[in-house]
Amino acid sequence: MTGFLDRLFGRVRLGGWLAVAAPVLAIVFAVLITSVVLLVAGKPPVEAFTTLADYGTQPRTMVLILNSGVMYYISALAVAVGFRMNLFNIGVDGQYRIAALVAAAFGGAALVPGVLNTVLVIVIAMAVGALWAAIAGLLRVTRGVSEVISTIMLNAIATGIGSWLLQEHFGVLTGNDLGTRPIPEGARIPGMPLVAGTPLLVNGLLVLAVVLGVAYYVLLSRTRFGFELRATGKSETAAVASGVSVKKMIVVTMVMSGAVAGLIGLPELLGASYKYSNNFPTGLGFTGIAIALLGRNHPVGMAVGALLWSFLDNSSNQLQLIDISKEIVQIMQGVIVLSVIIAYELVHRYRIVADQRRVGRQLAGSDGPGGGNGGNGDVSGRQAVEETA
Repeated sequence: MTGFLDRLFGRVRLGGWLAVAAPVLAIVFAVLITSVVLLVAGKPPVEAFTTLADYGTQPRTMVLILNSGVMYYISALAVAVGFRMNLFNIGVDGQYRIAALVAAAFGGAALVPGVLNTVLVIVIAMAVGALWAAIAGLLRVTRGVSEVISTIMLNAIATGIGSWLLQEHFGVLTGNDLGTRPIPEGARIPGMPLVAGTPLLVNGLLVLAVVLGVAYYVLLSRTRFGFELRATGKSETAAVASGVSVKKMIVVTMVMSGAVAGLIGLPELLGASYKYSNNFPTGLGFTGIAIALLGRNHPVGMAVGALLWSFLDNSSNQLQLIDISKEIVQIMQGVIVLSVIIAYELVHRYRIVADQRRVGRQLAGSDGPGGGNGGNGDVSGRQAVEETA
């Protein structure tokens, strides 16, 4: 019994270390590559990283990191929902922007008072994002159109429709800024004084991000629906054999991903600018893809990735003070994404080899002398390892 527990907990510890090793290796490799680029450009790497660290740990910057990280995290969750079923929802960017525009228009119209208006904005954002994503899901199951192609095209369509709606129907010109009517004060979500030493407030939608992360974990890891979703992503054939409707799962997953995507713009709408305008944040959907990869679709891993990405974004401008282009941060972010893919593949291969060796040792121990199979133990052990490979 003691030996079994030792092997069990030893394997859990190994899996935990391997899960942490990949992103750490990716970040270290990204730092090394960025250092080489800085040296080639004649810039001091140590001074650059010290500047980033010093600025990123200031109270004001910490609030900015948290506020940007909230949107990044929700975007990563939207992407991860599709990734867990092997669906690549590249259209998160278009889904959240069209959802934010429509939700802002209804919120600014103040059809209902106070908190009810807040709820209305949230519901409309989720509904619009879900409907826009459902188009790609339906095209996939009815016409066999790859969701990668359809969602990329839908991004472009969302951009065009959004511009038309803002200019012709929802937009109000304030100075040189064209935007929707501001959401009334009673429907706004107040900030939270979580960081001492600065008057800046942390966006109140941080609570929503935490709730979404918990819901994501529970739904996908602790429910039958989540099991069927992950099983379908692993093998559609096996899912069909077990009675799962693959077409239904594809549509439902895309709708869920789009609904979460619709929430990406809410921290800006309800906790910052309170309207949708030409200055509304863009590109968050593609940032979410990088963070989902970095966090390996795990809610905690994606939270760390969102904070890291936000830290780099908010600290990059300080590099200009020491005559270093802030674009070096973009190089670092790109290298991190490439490195994390390579690191995960290396860790995955190491895990397979480790499992094969473990199986071989167990079979050798059970089939050796006194194990019942005599001299055939080594042969059967090797066969088992070869079959596992």
